[in-house]
Amino acid sequence: MRLLARTPKQPLDTVETGPLRLKARDVSFDLSRTPLHWIPGYPVASHTISAYHLLFPEVERFFIAAFKEALPEIRDPRLREDVLGFIGQETLHADTHDASLDDFFLRNGIDPQPPLRQARFVLNRLLGPRGFGDPKRDRQYLITRLAITAALENFTAFLGHFVLNCAWDEVGADPAMTSLFRWHGAEEMEHRTVAHEVAEYFDPRYSRRLRTMLVTLPITVWISCRFIWYLISSDPNVTHSRTRVLWQVVQAGRRRVLPTAPTVLASVIDYLRPGYSPESTGSMAQALGYLAKVEARAKAA
Repeated sequence: MRLLARTPKQPLDTVETGPLRLKARDVSFDLSRTPLHWIPGYPVASHTISAYHLLFPEVERFFIAAFKEALPEIRDPRLREDVLGFIGQETLHADTHDASLDDFFLRNGIDPQPPLRQARFVLNRLLGPRGFGDPKRDRQYLITRLAITAALENFTAFLGHFVLNCAWDEVGADPAMTSLFRWHGAEEMEHRTVAHEVAEYFDPRYSRRLRTMLVTLPITVWISCRFIWYLISSDPNVTHSRTRVLWQVVQAGRRRVLPTAPTVLASVIDYLRPGYSPESTGSMAQALGYLAKVEARAKAA
């Protein structure tokens, strides 16, 4: 299946999936034998995706903290239920990635702590919960964090669509890491509307969404590049030429091993449309179909 840029006028779903009840699923993934270059022949692509394996727990804990703070102010019963389901899923995502960090990276000769300290500083010290002693200022700060969460969730839903449709199987990617990201990606697709709905519930103004994305995007690119370059520079078996690394990223995108720059840009442009809806991202039916297989495998185990 060829991964296309998102086209909101033609949603990928052709059937109505109906209202969802979000839930955290019982899963486990054994990465004890996963090699550092877990996408064979694509060491730079392996590090690019592994950077998110490293980063996701801190990002998702940022989401969880914002949603827990917002929950008492949400009066809509259905949205409250969705928020609780979102918190449950994101908690399990963070814990599942976190559980294998030391084993996967230290076993392969990389210390994950330096970039994690940077992520914690940005997400906890700079953007995390804080009190200003002024209720109005406290609330505006919470709304800003919810808007950041919505902007980042647009990106995670895009990545969820990508991992469900990429060519990792075709190139022999490690099954355990592939399954971990596809489970995570499918659940990101499943709750793709929640963060946007919460942000709109607290502040529906388009100007808020626009300026939040314009600030969030460069920070996201910056911290992602730092994580990716840290992994690459820590690996003596990969070129440390930035030009060659960039070329390998482009080549991996052409082979559907990584997202391409045009599809990432299309995701951002889509989010900035005044009439944006998260439902334009990928196929909910595909995501739910994959999650049904995950649950079936867990029951059979």
